[in-house]
Amino acid sequence: MTDRLPMFPLNSVVFPGVTLPLHVFEDRYRALMHHLLRIEDPADRLFGSVAIREGYEVGDHGAQSLFRVGVRLQLAEAEANPDGTFDIVAVGRDRIRLDRLERGDLFPVGEVDELPEPTVTVADDLVDWARATFTAYRHALSEIAADPYTGSLPTDPTYLSWVLAACAPLPMSERQQLLEASDAEERLVLVTELLRSELRTMNVITSLPATEVARTRWSPN
Repeated sequence: MTDRLPMFPLNSVVFPGVTLPLHVFEDRYRALMHHLLRIEDPADRLFGSVAIREGYEVGDHGAQSLFRVGVRLQLAEAEANPDGTFDIVAVGRDRIRLDRLERGDLFPVGEVDELPEPTVTVADDLVDWARATFTAYRHALSEIAADPYTGSLPTDPTYLSWVLAACAPLPMSERQQLLEASDAEERLVLVTELLRSELRTMNVITSLPATEVARTRWSPN
């Protein structure tokens, strides 16, 4: 079903279930925050985000090209600052496909379709393999960087696939590939293979992963 949704393109790939803090300072996205905060039911304070393939988040002509698959987010927290900016926290809800983006009078608006996550049966061996690989990666990284995940890993295959995708130290193109994976099984296989490749690299060169900066830094809007 096609829907119209306020859009906030980012220089990052966002995943369902991920908590996203943002500092909002550009006029069009301040207007978006005012619009969302006027919605009475917090559950309806929704906007979409797709990753910017080419260009930047700031400026009238910053984003030259966008990926089509992104995420619907819910505004969970918003703090208005005296200078008119906002510090917000949004939570990824589900996947969307952007069919058309309009500039809008105040902020970008997209025509989007839902991309529901298929229900699949994932073999226990694959879940165990993915969890073990990520645990090995966390252990290898512990001596040179902060733990990319705190707490116990989920056992649900779909939730696990999103957690590993969000935490994996990968460039944008591979993170987008994980977001677009058809189901949890495909995503777990892909992210596990990518993490194993990263582990092999770390065993040769003891340093931060080359993609660590891209993984951990959220660009300003």
